[in-house]
Amino acid sequence: MNKLLAMEIFVQVVDAGGFTRAADHLQMPKATVSTMVQMLEKTLEVKLLHRTTRQVSVTTDGAAYYERCLRILADVREAEESLSRNRANPGGRLRVDVATAIANDIIIPALPDFFARYPGIALELGCGDRPVDLIEEGVDCAIRGGALPESSLIARRIGVVHFVTCATPAYLDLHGRPGHPSELASHRCVNYFSSKTGKIHDWDFTRGGEKVTIAVPASLALNDTTAYVSAGLAGIGIMQMAGFSMDAHLASGRLELLLEDWVSAPLPVHVVYPHNRHLSAKVRVFVEWVADLFMTHPGFQTKAPVRRPILVKA
Repeated sequence: MNKLLAMEIFVQVVDAGGFTRAADHLQMPKATVSTMVQMLEKTLEVKLLHRTTRQVSVTTDGAAYYERCLRILADVREAEESLSRNRANPGGRLRVDVATAIANDIIIPALPDFFARYPGIALELGCGDRPVDLIEEGVDCAIRGGALPESSLIARRIGVVHFVTCATPAYLDLHGRPGHPSELASHRCVNYFSSKTGKIHDWDFTRGGEKVTIAVPASLALNDTTAYVSAGLAGIGIMQMAGFSMDAHLASGRLELLLEDWVSAPLPVHVVYPHNRHLSAKVRVFVEWVADLFMTHPGFQTKAPVRRPILVKA
């Protein structure tokens, strides 16, 4: 029995919570995965997993062995990478999850540079606003906006997202231009709700010492950023969206900046990855590359970029 392979399989079974998902992640037959774990238990003379028809859970001995396996496998990877010629040219499949707007506006346009640097990496880019479980779904790393929940993931802050409030000139010509956040109550707005919780996000504003939080009235609520922008461009109502996605539309005049002297609270952006993958060369180079990309992008700096509103003739 290949002991290191058996350890890797055991770790994947624990991370995935079952043999089927682990087999999918490893691209191995389920029977092989099950047999390797059984052989490992026989060699160690200890039960590592509780098995039922519905789920697999780790035993007390299995939990302790799991932690040891993580350290051993990490040490092996570090030793291999420190001696391997592939350290500077990592390769293999890399699964990354990112919000649609960030994928479309930031990541994808910059990918030619990434592939020029690391031609051996085959990138699988999951795009969507639904937060994924990195361990369960076999994702190597993800880019996430907002406060991070308590978890075992390693997180690296790479920037902040600033928001703007805007609408089409046609909508504003018909319904008027709000001069204070409280005036949004008399407007149609486009709301955004969480794919995970279903909660509709309030709009917040700060000017000097004045802070305003509003649950704006909305004719439409969406949970996808691409659809959200499309709704605003269609003239359905006023929207509040990440500035980096709106800059081109504001510059072209398709959208008009509103309440420009009010600031909405920025959201931190992190790249996150599971602790047991932190030594992977392909994950390491992607994290470094995306951190540099965000830190040099004007839309993600600590200070919000200056956006000049389009002047509207009376």
